[in-house]
Amino acid sequence: MKIITLCLAFFVGTVAVQAQEHNMSSGYVRPVDPEVLQKLAHWQDLKFGLFMHWGTYSQWGVVESWSICPEDEGWTQRRGPYSANYYDYKKAYENLQTSFNPTRFNPEKWAAAAKDAGMKYVVLTTKHHDGFCMFDTKETDYKITDEKTPFSKNPRSNIALEVFNAFRKDGFMIGAYFSKPDWHVPTYWWPYFPPKDRNVNYDPKKYPEKWTAFKQFTHNQIRELMTGYGKVDILWLDGGWVRPFGSIDPKVEWQRTIPYDQDIDMAAISKMGRSLQPGLVVVDRSVGGEFENYFTPEQTIPAKPLNYPWESCITMGGSWSYVPNDTYKPTNELIHMLVRIVSRGGNFLLNIGPSPEGDFSDTAYSRLKEIGQWMKIHGEAVYGTIPLAPYEYGNVVYLQSKDEKTIYAYVLSDKDGHMELPAQISLAGMPVRKNSQVSCLDAPKEKLKLALVNGVYTIVPTDKLKQKAISFQYATTFKIVL
Repeated sequence: MKIITLCLAFFVGTVAVQAQEHNMSSGYVRPVDPEVLQKLAHWQDLKFGLFMHWGTYSQWGVVESWSICPEDEGWTQRRGPYSANYYDYKKAYENLQTSFNPTRFNPEKWAAAAKDAGMKYVVLTTKHHDGFCMFDTKETDYKITDEKTPFSKNPRSNIALEVFNAFRKDGFMIGAYFSKPDWHVPTYWWPYFPPKDRNVNYDPKKYPEKWTAFKQFTHNQIRELMTGYGKVDILWLDGGWVRPFGSIDPKVEWQRTIPYDQDIDMAAISKMGRSLQPGLVVVDRSVGGEFENYFTPEQTIPAKPLNYPWESCITMGGSWSYVPNDTYKPTNELIHMLVRIVSRGGNFLLNIGPSPEGDFSDTAYSRLKEIGQWMKIHGEAVYGTIPLAPYEYGNVVYLQSKDEKTIYAYVLSDKDGHMELPAQISLAGMPVRKNSQVSCLDAPKEKLKLALVNGVYTIVPTDKLKQKAISFQYATTFKIVL
């Protein structure tokens, strides 16, 4: 996946990997429900979450869902012995259900690793565009708990329930990813017509009874997730082409290809969801309006704060779903992403794709452990913080506590992880006083003072601290109590 930004010059750190392209929405509408506002504010303080794309596709190590979409895009390319014929490929893809058996599935292990890394919320793909359900829906037999799926014999076969319960016990906010389009159910891709692209393959106005049936199917599945899976905090809806025709932005290339009104009545979904899960945060991605309570820039980090709640969703590896021998971003890069995202007022939703056996790679666990070791020292400069101009200057990133009584200045290591403190760190334009207390979180006993350099209060690291900093990892934080 990669994102096409609203203005390319406005973003930094874009990472190109395979999959569907998205745009951020415009026209944020602030929720009015006080319970939603309270939950949204709490979510913004958590800063760091775990995303998991997982389904039968992990057995082939292919991009999630998109290879069954008849579009000629880089992320939809079919490979393997069935790739020459679309219908043979789709049949074989859907037959993966009969071999999916992740016997190493242990959500408590994931929750423990994520908690140790400092993550505070989780979002799981309960159903991706291919329609395979990782929960025990009554609406279809294309699901993890159906008797055709070998894992259905496992007492923990209802994967979404098990994941949500395990993470909830460790204090996580719970997010349910759900795809609005469904390329398996016959009321979306009607078998009477061949699928043409990602969209519904018939005109809903011409066949209203079929579209009504699809809407009911969708509402029923979301109701299931809101009733039988404990407390759910976030409904994370993907597939932004399923939207009212009037909401299409003609300036966005992929939205110009949407041929039909695909209104699924988000007002009813939201009302139902919040009647069952008070304060539910709804994220109707890329659609905008009152049902997109926060925005989700993908594989990218804004250069400046945005005027609404947001979350960068970024892969740890090169793909959203499991790929054998995937290349994972180094810990240094992941921590720098976290720091930059938080300094712009956003949250970091870091994706790991579980294997077909039901576990993370050893490398993913190693990355989480290393992030956790850093977070144990620097967490206070992550959680519950807000932006502070100039946000980033050189290799220094700035932010502050919510009460604006503490400033944090991160010094980032170089791309190879080597740390070298600058001769001085400017606090120009910040409300610093002569007697403000200064410390370094990596060396709290080291005595530091502010100096007035050309009329600007400045942190001047001591030679002793510079020597110690050689052993610091990824980024170090200077704390200034005003």
